[in-house]
Amino acid sequence: MAGTKGVSRRGFVGGAATALGALALKSPAQLWAESRRVAEAPGFLPPPALPLDEYDSYAKISFNENPYGPPESVLKAMNTAFKYANRYNYPDGGIVDAIAKYHNVKREYVLLGAGSGELLDVMGSAYSQNGKKVIGASPSYEFVYSHVSSVRGDSLTVPLLPDYRQDIPGIVRATNMHYRDVGFVYLCNPNNPTGRIVTKAEIKQLMDGIPQDVPVLIDEAYYHFVDNSEYGTSVPYVLEGRPVLVTRTFSKIAALAGMRLGYGIANPEMIKQLEPYISDSISAVVKWGGVAALDDGDSQAKVKKITLDLRKKTTTELESLGYSVIPSETNFFMVGLKRPVKPVVDEFKKRGVLVGRPFPPMMEHLRVSVGSADEMSRFIVAFKDIMSKPVAAAASSGGN
Repeated sequence: MAGTKGVSRRGFVGGAATALGALALKSPAQLWAESRRVAEAPGFLPPPALPLDEYDSYAKISFNENPYGPPESVLKAMNTAFKYANRYNYPDGGIVDAIAKYHNVKREYVLLGAGSGELLDVMGSAYSQNGKKVIGASPSYEFVYSHVSSVRGDSLTVPLLPDYRQDIPGIVRATNMHYRDVGFVYLCNPNNPTGRIVTKAEIKQLMDGIPQDVPVLIDEAYYHFVDNSEYGTSVPYVLEGRPVLVTRTFSKIAALAGMRLGYGIANPEMIKQLEPYISDSISAVVKWGGVAALDDGDSQAKVKKITLDLRKKTTTELESLGYSVIPSETNFFMVGLKRPVKPVVDEFKKRGVLVGRPFPPMMEHLRVSVGSADEMSRFIVAFKDIMSKPVAAAASSGGN
C-alpha cells in the first residue's frame, strides 16, 4: 500500500487501545468501539460545531493549545509569505535548513508534516500494515493506535504504573515477546493525557532492552514545557543510527495549532521509508512562520514561564480543596474528581468552559489545559460550583 496517505492528528476519529490490569491486545473493532464512546462523550467538541460568537465566548482549555497566539515575529513572517500565495514552487523561508540547524543535524534527517500528528500517522502507515503491531502505553495519545487500526494493524498496550508513569519494563517485555510482529514502539514523552515524563534513564532502558532493528516513535509534542533535569530529548539515538523518529510540533509552545506544522528527526534511511506517505500539504505561510518561531526563543520562554506559573497556582488551589493532581511537566494536568468525569465535562460546558474529554480507563480524572489567567480563573469558579453539588444532581443535569 505504498503511497497511502495518513489522516490528520485530529481528523481521524479513532480510539484508545485500553488495557485494564494486564497486557491487552485489542482488535480494530474494539478500538473503533472505544473511540466512538470517547468521541461522543460530553465536551468532545468538533471544531465547526459552534457559531463563531459562541465559540469565542468559551474558555477553551480542552486541547492543550497556547492561548496567547503567535508572537509578532511569527505574524510578521507569515504576512510576508502571503505574496507567494499564488505560486506552487514558492520560497519556503528555509524551513528544513532552520530545523536542521536547530537540532545540529543534516537536512536529510528532517521530515516535515502538517502538524506532528501527520508524522505519527505516517509512522503507522509505513510500519504497521498487514497485522503489524504498535506497542505502547495506555492511556496515551490514542489516535496513534486508532490510525494503526485503520491501516489494518494491531495495538498492544501496557497499562500505566500506579503513579501514572509509563511502564518501560512492561513495554520492553511486550516488544520482545512479540518481536516478529512488532511494527514499532510508541512513546509520548511527556505523556498525553497524564503529563508525566519518561526519564533519560528510562529511555536508555527501553533502547537497550529491545532489538536494535525495532523502529521507535517518540512524540515530543510537549518537550518545550518540561522543567526536569531527568528528562532529555531522544534525538541522540537518531544520531547513533537507531531506527528512531522523534517528532515535534509548532502547535503548542509556538501557538500554531490551527496552521498545522510539525516535523520529525530520523536517519535518512528511515526518512526515505516514511516520505511516500507524506501529504506535502503545508502552505508557504506556515513554513515562514515556523522559521520565525524557531528563531524566537524569548517569546517561547515567556510562554513557558507564564504557563508553568499558572499551572502551579491552579493545581495548588485544587489540592487545597482536597483533590489530587497528577504531577505534570506539560501545559496541562489531570485532576482526580472522585466521581465520573463525563457529567462533569458536560457541566463545565454549560458554564462556558471547555475541558478535556474522557480518557479511558481513567474515568474519574479530568484533563485540563493551562489557558490564560482569565480562563483558569473561570475554570476554578466553575470547578467549585460543580463539585459542591452531589454526584447525582450533577449527573442528572445533562450528562449522558
